[in-house]
Amino acid sequence: MSLKLEIEGVMLNVVNGYAPQVSCELEEKERFWSELDEVMESIPTGERVVIGADFNGHVGEGNRGDEEVMGKFGVKERNLEGQMVVDFDKRMDMAVVNTYFQKREEHRVTYKSGGRRTQVDYILCRRGNLKEISDCKVVEWERV
Repeated sequence: MSLKLEIEGVMLNVVNGYAPQVSCELEEKERFWSELDEVMESIPTGERVVIGADFNGHVGEGNRGDEEVMGKFGVKERNLEGQMVVDFDKRMDMAVVNTYFQKREEHRVTYKSGGRRTQVDYILCRRGNLKEISDCKVVEWERV
């Protein structure tokens, strides 16, 4: 889903997505990323973009080698699906906003089940607009 808003003369594109589950075929995952690439390519570079999505992947803690697209404050270790998020960010000059702000775990974890706690939902923005964002955290009672 994509929404374009004009706020005080600034065009803001809000994109929402839901990536295929970890157990899905690689072809389905690649199709999702290809379609998201198309959405991004349709947005003029001078416009703001915020993507909020359940990417069903872990970008992981730390950012060694990926400092240009993420901060150090992810959760757990990166998996294949998390690498797809990082690769997308590099292709599209985006940043994983959630990972730039040091927060207690409960303000980083976006999924809980059976005693497992992880982060699979991310907010992305254009790297050039990252300095405009002053905070990002999970508000626990709003999580479904």
